[in-house]
Amino acid sequence: MYPILFTVPYFDFPITTFGLMVVLGFIAGSHQFVKINLRYTTNPQEWQPRLDAVPMWVLAGVILGARLMYVIVEVGQGTPVGQRFVDNPLRVLFVHEGGLVMYGGAFGAILAGWFGTRKYGLPFKQCLDIGLLCGFLGLAIGRIGCLLVGDDFGSIVPEHLAHLPFPITLQIPETLREGSLFGADNAGQILWATQPWMSINGLLLFGIGNVLLRRRRYVGQLSLQLLSLYAISRYTIENFRGDSIRGLWFDGSISTSQLISCVVFVTCTGLLLRHRGRTDAGAQPPPATDSSETA
Repeated sequence: MYPILFTVPYFDFPITTFGLMVVLGFIAGSHQFVKINLRYTTNPQEWQPRLDAVPMWVLAGVILGARLMYVIVEVGQGTPVGQRFVDNPLRVLFVHEGGLVMYGGAFGAILAGWFGTRKYGLPFKQCLDIGLLCGFLGLAIGRIGCLLVGDDFGSIVPEHLAHLPFPITLQIPETLREGSLFGADNAGQILWATQPWMSINGLLLFGIGNVLLRRRRYVGQLSLQLLSLYAISRYTIENFRGDSIRGLWFDGSISTSQLISCVVFVTCTGLLLRHRGRTDAGAQPPPATDSSETA
């Protein structure tokens, strides 16, 4: 809808609405990550500077993981885009051209977060629980950028359902702005509003995760719960997507994200069942100290 905010003079470099929303999502998620984690320590002054450093590791992991997953999918499918990466491997670094896969970003963030927490002496599983929780807040904001730039669009709505309102369906303008990823074939069409659905999904998971966090019995449980829920919701939303760039397998019957969702759901649900009777100390914040007490 509004893919480019403005172009930087002299350099002719476009500032996209997608990039802006990703930055805002990262800032919001990082702020909540530090704020919530500080509830779980009796020494916030020592923890805060170390917690402040972890999100930058996660950001690097998100970008690298999301890009590498996209490249692997395109090369693996033998698409023209994949062939361009084979012919010129340096194109892997051209992130500004687009091409990121959410699950790849999640795996990259987890790996980079592991390195970051080790470097700063923080508990990895605790940071993973809170990091995934706050990541869904950032995802909800970032996916607004997908709507504005026209990425991750839905398929065409059947005529008998075209009367359904936004945010169920989305009316695409007859004339698309420069830089729009909706594609000329979708101009004037009514599509399933998959981008707003993914934003709403992120907000729901952030809200549900905050409730589950208060009931957490062991550190790491929230990560398994959130990943299981995301796998279900992502698999469902993928059924309504209309863009083939996400990678389609088995004659287009299933997407890359749906394949990964199946693996994630089975793995996480299996681990939840395995640890269903587990209860660990430290799963909940330490009791608040009474500042009125004197030594």
